Amino acid sequence: MKYVGDAPAGKTWFRLESDGEAEMESAAMGHAVAKHFLRAMDAARQSYVPASGASFEANIGLNAHLQRTMPLFVTLRDTDGKPHVTGMLPPGGKEDPRFRPIIVGRDNSDPYPDYADAIQALGAVYGLRLDRARCYPYGR
Repeated sequence: MKYVGDAPAGKTWFRLESDGEAEMESAAMGHAVAKHFLRAMDAARQSYVPASGASFEANIGLNAHLQRTMPLFVTLRDTDGKPHVTGMLPPGGKEDPRFRPIIVGRDNSDPYPDYADAIQALGAVYGLRLDRARCYPYGR
């Protein structure tokens, strides 16, 4: 996991960087973030075109490509490392009208009643509008 930013009440946002981290998040939170992470990783891998034709150099730029093209998967953790909120943001954390950010709590519950301030802090890190109407998929 990579540090993203601080949130109120002693919580911290981190970026999930591996399928193992996504699997642990799914298990702890009771939702399918790992499935979405793996699909995004597979799509990013399939879009990768190596800079060199040499087979031994083929994957040198793959990790950088994945970081650039995959959505950002983030988790809000407390000081004990317990997850509270999971999010999927546009690649690079940059606004994209074709991409709808998703923010969910444990078991896909609505995290906004308890964590709106923390979600707002995450939005401030990337300059994204992360309001409930836009980001919570089950509130419609």
